[in-house]
Amino acid sequence: MTEAVPSCDVPSRRAIASWCLYDWANSAYNTIITTFVFSVYFARGVVGDPVEGTARWSAAMTVAGVAIALLSPVLGAIADRAGRRKPWMALFTLVTVLFTAALWWVRPDPADAAFALACVVVATVAFELANVFYNATLPGLVPPRLLGRVSGWGWGIGYFGGLACLVLALVGFVQAPAPLFGLFGMEWADWGQQANVRATALLAAGWYGLFALPYFLWVPDEPATGHGLLRAAREGVATLLATLRHARRYREVGRFLIASAFYRDGINTITAFGGLFAAGTFGMSFEEILVFAIALNVVAGAGAIGFAWMDDRAGAKPVILIALAGMTVCSVPLLLATERLWFWIFALGLGLFFGPAQAAGRSMMARLAPPGMAGEMFGLYGLTGRFVGFFGPLLFGLATQAFASQRAGMATVLAFFAIGFGLMLAVREPAR
Repeated sequence: MTEAVPSCDVPSRRAIASWCLYDWANSAYNTIITTFVFSVYFARGVVGDPVEGTARWSAAMTVAGVAIALLSPVLGAIADRAGRRKPWMALFTLVTVLFTAALWWVRPDPADAAFALACVVVATVAFELANVFYNATLPGLVPPRLLGRVSGWGWGIGYFGGLACLVLALVGFVQAPAPLFGLFGMEWADWGQQANVRATALLAAGWYGLFALPYFLWVPDEPATGHGLLRAAREGVATLLATLRHARRYREVGRFLIASAFYRDGINTITAFGGLFAAGTFGMSFEEILVFAIALNVVAGAGAIGFAWMDDRAGAKPVILIALAGMTVCSVPLLLATERLWFWIFALGLGLFFGPAQAAGRSMMARLAPPGMAGEMFGLYGLTGRFVGFFGPLLFGLATQAFASQRAGMATVLAFFAIGFGLMLAVREPAR
């Protein structure tokens, strides 16, 4: 039975905690699959060539980005007309979990590359669509005075969730001489080639599914409007088209969507290819990459939580601008670094600003969204992010191939930060 929607002035602590825990849950997919473990395994173990593997992974992320861009605003508008968002979230969460678990069958064999990329594309699309509905529930869950704080808490908890999952992956799988805690009493050799790495996909799937459950139990859903799916689809698409036709009415929303699309693309490119960059450029092993990822998640989570109060007090825009400036300052020496010590220093400095930029972007979108249009607006948030978003992986892959250097590919993110910063200066934040 769906829990009644509480008064926004008196938010339920259990509901807020459960909402934040969904960030803890879904961080396993980003951390294990798209960033630090499976992407590296795909390039090194499945394809067997870091440069070629990076390029193919980049192409798959581009395909996923286009699909997300096309689907997210339409589904968001439909959900606004239907009212309820939990069924959509449940569907896309389940799809993500199933296709993530399917990666267990990807052997270190080039013949399995196509199957791996197909699963990753489907899982990534479902993952991002679930997040459209998840983010859209924030404005109805807490009052405006708490938007920045709760959004920051969610991002911070998400980073620490990624940290916990990585530690478990490192201790229980990647470095374990036998399956987790001697599971089934079998050696890894009995499970097949590189089973200890492949099993991290099962860990990510189980983690996501398990810790997402509190959201569906205790976070209130929007009340159903009584519209059937077909009627909601017709009205949702019509509303979306009307919004696009009358874009001038939402000028500030448009400015923010374009500005955030660029800087989010830079962040997403770094998180998607950070593990590949560390492995290919600095020769880090799986174990070293996981230790680095653990440290990165600690500083990123601390940054997200630390800036959460500043978001509510000073506004989301100053937080975003400070974060973009910090990421740019850290990125330049990071790209020039030749020693691992300097790589660690500047990469952790870069990570400190990831969470604040992302959390403040979510709270800014929640503040700008007109009443009753949160799903549609977060769908457009996903659309603009992905409309520009496929350029990041595409340019990364093209530059990596053209210069035979991952440094050249990673350097492309600086342009996205600079453009996002410049466009963000023109955005006016709503009065609080």
